[in-house]
Amino acid sequence: MKPDGNFGWCRKILEVDLSDESIKEISPPYELLRCYLGGRGLGVRLVYDNGRVTPLSPDNLLVFAAGPLTGTPTPASGRASVVTRSPATGTIFDANAGGKFGYELKRAGFDAIVLKGRADRPVILEIEDDEVEIRNGDDLWGCNLKETIRIMRQQGTGSIAAIGRAGERLLSIASIGVDGSHYFARGGVGAVMGSKKLKAIRIKGNGRISIFDEDAFSHHRRTIQRMLVASPTIDKGLKVFGTPVLVKIAEWMGILPVDNFRGGKFDARPLYGSRLRSEYPSKRRACPSCPIGCKREERGGGELPEYETIAMFGPNLLNDDLDLIIEANRICNDYGIDTISSGSIIATHGISDPCEIPGLVEEIGEGKIRLKGEVAVKGLELPGYDPRRVMGLGFSYATSNRGGCHTRAYMVAPEILKKPKAIDPLTLSGKAGYVKVFQDRFAAVDSLVVCKFAFFGVTEEEYANILTAVTGVEFRSEDLMMVGERIWNLERLYNIREGFGRADDTLPVHFFDGFSRDAFERTLDEYYAIRGWDENGVPKEETLMRLGLK
Repeated sequence: MKPDGNFGWCRKILEVDLSDESIKEISPPYELLRCYLGGRGLGVRLVYDNGRVTPLSPDNLLVFAAGPLTGTPTPASGRASVVTRSPATGTIFDANAGGKFGYELKRAGFDAIVLKGRADRPVILEIEDDEVEIRNGDDLWGCNLKETIRIMRQQGTGSIAAIGRAGERLLSIASIGVDGSHYFARGGVGAVMGSKKLKAIRIKGNGRISIFDEDAFSHHRRTIQRMLVASPTIDKGLKVFGTPVLVKIAEWMGILPVDNFRGGKFDARPLYGSRLRSEYPSKRRACPSCPIGCKREERGGGELPEYETIAMFGPNLLNDDLDLIIEANRICNDYGIDTISSGSIIATHGISDPCEIPGLVEEIGEGKIRLKGEVAVKGLELPGYDPRRVMGLGFSYATSNRGGCHTRAYMVAPEILKKPKAIDPLTLSGKAGYVKVFQDRFAAVDSLVVCKFAFFGVTEEEYANILTAVTGVEFRSEDLMMVGERIWNLERLYNIREGFGRADDTLPVHFFDGFSRDAFERTLDEYYAIRGWDENGVPKEETLMRLGLK
């Protein structure tokens, strides 16, 4: 038996034009899947090839994509990606979410769904295997996410991706909720879905993903499981406390976003993960095939906040009331708005008392407050880590293809959690190379689509091995890194086409009281050189040739 591209991949993309309600299946070339894997990479290629569009025009694509490992029992592979042009930033943008959507997408027989056009009324997209229907969604238009999910669950099974009223109102911070507890959160992807008059997608699959070498797969799966259990960061941290374990660490390092990143003293002890665990009894929740289980849900079914939400509604607003943060998180999730951006917007708006926070979140969700957060890169509000004391992370904010984001290079790992090894967070020296490597690594990881948390215990080598077992195509760790570099450069080309350049690869000016501007510019020059770009950040022809982009 020889690998033919039908192992791991489904070799089918569902294309839905909501303008004329036409539905067709596309068979992507094997080479496209091998070079971009799936998830983020596949979506980026499709969105790039679609040409120049405005974010909320019918011509903008909204791509939901899974990876070659999705739908298999590969540990930490239960995620999916959405790719589009962002109304928040104007850049190409991908958002990533857990839950069962990617799992059901693959089991229904598709690697991706490509949505284009605009319906003339609110609609729902229903998919079960190869049966696809566009139906009237008037009854759900105007509902927030909790109510939308509740009603749709009464009507059938499967995974549901939906928007709340924020997406209907085309808010640039609108998210897409998945199954009521996971979110394609950032960049206004929910506004793009709302602009197409698409309220929700329900997908159910009954198929099975073919694995090329079942014995090798089982061996590599057990290896990854053992390595995840052996990681103290996972086993004693994320498994026990979820991401709020980071609150205490961030306070100790002095990197909490205190007072809208102005800095100062803030006692974060009332917000520690240990307090959340002891005073708010919760159930541990995991995505499909995930042994980590980082999500926390109250016994009554309500969601508990992640680190970023705590940081942006807590120290960012000088608020140490955990109940207010939990309520703000609940309101954000119901309206379908990004918690990071919402916290930043409230900080920009200003408050006199933390008790105002929930009401302001509702006003944001209703579209009554339409500010942008003032602490942003390329229009995307910064997450909950002050870059002046984690300089590699700050440099990754500046050079991110989607704007101010901690997950593009995920320098949280080496600079904060010391994984795979500790590096000094208080210098820019050597960070150009680190950031480039981590950006490429996680572009590939987002295309597999695998959770970044797995890499607190595992390296890309283990995932290259299991990818080889699933697809029958030999992948080494360096092959994955090449895929990631190709994706990063294609994203850069998209942004250059839309007018972005060196002037956009920077930080808000007040952060340069912690960074040396000269050192930052030297590091940027070094980064461009390592990437094979010219002094303006444009990829050179030989770089594009090497990556197969020319």
